[in-house]
Amino acid sequence: MSTDVVDKDKRRFLTAATSVVGAVGAGFVAVPFIASWMPSERAKNAGAPVEADISKLEEGRMMIVEWQSKPVWIVRRSRQMLDSLPKLNDNLRDPASENADQQPEYAQNETRSRKPEILVLVGICTHLGCSPSYRPEIAPADLGDDWMGGFFCPCHSSKFDMAGRVYTGVPAPTNLPVPPHYYLTENTILVGEDGGAA
Repeated sequence: MSTDVVDKDKRRFLTAATSVVGAVGAGFVAVPFIASWMPSERAKNAGAPVEADISKLEEGRMMIVEWQSKPVWIVRRSRQMLDSLPKLNDNLRDPASENADQQPEYAQNETRSRKPEILVLVGICTHLGCSPSYRPEIAPADLGDDWMGGFFCPCHSSKFDMAGRVYTGVPAPTNLPVPPHYYLTENTILVGEDGGAA
C-alpha cells in the first residue's frame, strides 16, 4: 500500500469530520440567532386572548381583566341600568354607535354587547388615555341630575353611560371601545377574539 493512497484517505476522512463538526457548530450558532428574531413569550402573551370567568360577577358589579396591556371592564348590568339606556339618547354624542371603529358589528346595538346584561369595554378614556371610574349610582351630587350611572373620567370630566357611550359637551370624542369577544360557555368570555357569529 502506497503512502499517497493512505494520505488521501486520511485527508478525505479529516475533511468530512471537519465538515460535520463545522455544520454542528454552525447549527449551535444559528439556532439562538434565529430564535432571537422571534417574539418573546411575554410579547406573544401581551396580544393573546384572555379568558374571564363571570360566574361570580354580581348584578351591578364590575370586574377587570388585562388584554393587550389594557384594562378590560366586564359589568353585569341590572334591569334598571338597561332601562336607563334609551332615556339618555338626547345627551349622547353617538347614541346609535355609528362609529364602526368603536365596536365589532355584533355590538353595534343599544346595549353595545352580545348579551344585554353583560357589558365588555376597554377601560381607557378616548380623550387622553386616562382610566375612568365606574360610577353606577344615579344622580350623585357631583355628576348632576341627568346622570343615570356609567363611567366618569376624573382627568378631564368626560362622561360615559352604562353602554360606554360618550355624553355630548365633554372632551372625549368617541364612545369607549368594545373589544372583540365571545362566550366560550355561559359564564366564560374570551376577550380578544370574535369567535364567529354571535
